[in-house]
Amino acid sequence: MDILGHIADGLVYAFQVFLHLDKTLGSVIQDYGAWTYLILFLIIFCETGLVVTPILPGDSLLFAVGTFAALGYLDMHKIWPLLVLAAILGDNTNYAVGHYIGPKVFHYEDSRIFKKEYLLKTHNFYEKYGGKAIILCKYVPIVRTFAPFVAGVGAMTYPRFLMFNVVGGFTWVTLITFSGYFFGNIPVIRNNFSFVVLGIIFLSILPAIIEYLKHRRASRA
Repeated sequence: MDILGHIADGLVYAFQVFLHLDKTLGSVIQDYGAWTYLILFLIIFCETGLVVTPILPGDSLLFAVGTFAALGYLDMHKIWPLLVLAAILGDNTNYAVGHYIGPKVFHYEDSRIFKKEYLLKTHNFYEKYGGKAIILCKYVPIVRTFAPFVAGVGAMTYPRFLMFNVVGGFTWVTLITFSGYFFGNIPVIRNNFSFVVLGIIFLSILPAIIEYLKHRRASRA
């Protein structure tokens, strides 16, 4: 029982470490060394690729990675492309799972919960707006975990999804990680990271807001 208890305590501790890896990254680097690169890859992959792990750190972890890279604890030339790959592969996995179970879930026309018409509506929505949604959702926690899955369920064509997934994954990891690299060690920015993320989100959706306002003004005219 003592052994099982120690194992259980170890698993709980490991889960807490990974769940708050953005805050414990320094300790992880010190304890695991080069294995930290694999750990970071898996965290970003799971955060974007598994609908059951949306609570894992995303933006804050990327920012912390950039901060520690600037201090020389991580090699930016290695960790940056590795995390870009993790984000893209994660979304692809999420899409594949959604695409695989979608036809099974929506097989019956008269299902009380899952209706085939919902699948068709989702498909049409993503064909029209999906590209922007896939890119912009990268900057919204929780949503970025579910968007690729829904795109797969909605039968968004894979070439279209892949194109925007690559753009979204690349820009998301690059923008947040290099923000941490260049600005993460400035106390006022490090202590107000949540506001930094909100600013990034606002700048990301600003073109869509402007386009919407133009369309609404034209409709009124």
